[in-house]
Amino acid sequence: MIHEIPKPEISPNFTIEDIHKIRQWNYERLRDATMAERLEDSRRRAEEVCKKLAKSGAKSKPREIGDTKSGTHEIGDRPRLIR
Repeated sequence: MIHEIPKPEISPNFTIEDIHKIRQWNYERLRDATMAERLEDSRRRAEEVCKKLAKSGAKSKPREIGDTKSGTHEIGDRPRLIR
């Protein structure tokens, strides 16, 4: 279950304290979420960012979510050390 918690206020200078606030906020939101809920939340938020980038006229095309060329992996895939 993803908790609806108001976003923290971020200072105009974006300090280390702001990073701590964001991390704490994200932890509280997702602490009881299943892996599937976390993945869906990440995908939804990534799509929002991609839409904003496209709207802003970003020159490079955003990669598809789950594109293996971008370095992302499906759940269960883990990078392996090559010896």
